[in-house]
Amino acid sequence: MAQRGRPTAVIDLTGSERRTLTSWARRQSTSQALALRSKIVLEAATGATNNEIAARLGCHPTTAGKWRKGFAADRLDGLLDAPRPGAQRTISDDQVGAIIVETLETTPPDATHWSTRGLAAKHGISHQTVAEIWKAFGLKPWRQDDFKISPDPLLVDKIRDIVGLYMSPPVSAALFCVDEKPQIQALNRTAPTLPMLPTTPQRATHDYQRNGTIDLFAALNVATGEVITDLRKTHTSKDFTAFLNKINRNVPEGLDVHIVLDNLSAHKAPLVQRWLLRHRRFHLNFTPTYGSWMNLVERWFSALTTKKLQRGAHDSVAQLAADINEWVEHWNDDPKPFIWHKTADQILDRLARYCTQITETELSTESI
Repeated sequence: MAQRGRPTAVIDLTGSERRTLTSWARRQSTSQALALRSKIVLEAATGATNNEIAARLGCHPTTAGKWRKGFAADRLDGLLDAPRPGAQRTISDDQVGAIIVETLETTPPDATHWSTRGLAAKHGISHQTVAEIWKAFGLKPWRQDDFKISPDPLLVDKIRDIVGLYMSPPVSAALFCVDEKPQIQALNRTAPTLPMLPTTPQRATHDYQRNGTIDLFAALNVATGEVITDLRKTHTSKDFTAFLNKINRNVPEGLDVHIVLDNLSAHKAPLVQRWLLRHRRFHLNFTPTYGSWMNLVERWFSALTTKKLQRGAHDSVAQLAADINEWVEHWNDDPKPFIWHKTADQILDRLARYCTQITETELSTESI
């Protein structure tokens, strides 16, 4: 029986085309439109008609025929959307390049960095155009990041020591990250905080009343995420040794105790040294100077601040202490450890790049 209507394109796929179409059809990041077109072509390669493909994939037969024909004519490229017409560009590549170079290498006479309007006025274009160019090339002149390179002579050794503890913890030992959060203020707003409403965020007065301070000692168990805490009026070496005693009571006998901590003078005082001589299972591992970011308990302090203290209102130190203890108990009911990912080599390589950039900047400045 002779075929009626227009002839249907026969689809024969190469191995490479079949793999690509299968990937497009299954990959979650593929657009739904491209995934459907890929499935249509894969079905067509089995010899299915447009009506059969439409019934299997839930589309119209005309859609199946369109993309079968498109693939037959242009192969994989025939499944991609053609560029849509848009407004003609009003700025040349040379102008774009000039704006980028000027943003990166110059400053205006009255400021430390360019603004969209200042650069637009100089080049005779709209500030929206400058903003679009900055966005396309990831330029943000109004932002500045901070960095500090540690002058610690044992920097490399300390980085390798602490990262080694995080990524390969010692056997038969407990690892704690210890630090203090000093001078936590018991603050209360001068007027009641207004609750959040639809389209309106929570609102609080900018001024507040101070009702005293308290110091928080914390020891984060790296393996479990549990935290041992102690609240005190001061954070002297005597307070620190008292906190070490509390850690000692909470760690089973027979386990060594490794502690990561910063270079606060109270941590190295003679009183602490004498305590360590009496407790041989304790080993202190100091972060590099200006390297407190390597102490994982700082991440826990950040969670405490943003989730509890930042918006808290307390009429007294006792109320603040009760609030902190309640939050700690809630945390320890379902603790979540913080996982360290960066290797020592990755940290040192990034540090080397910073040092290289600084050196090159100093040399270029001296040559001007």
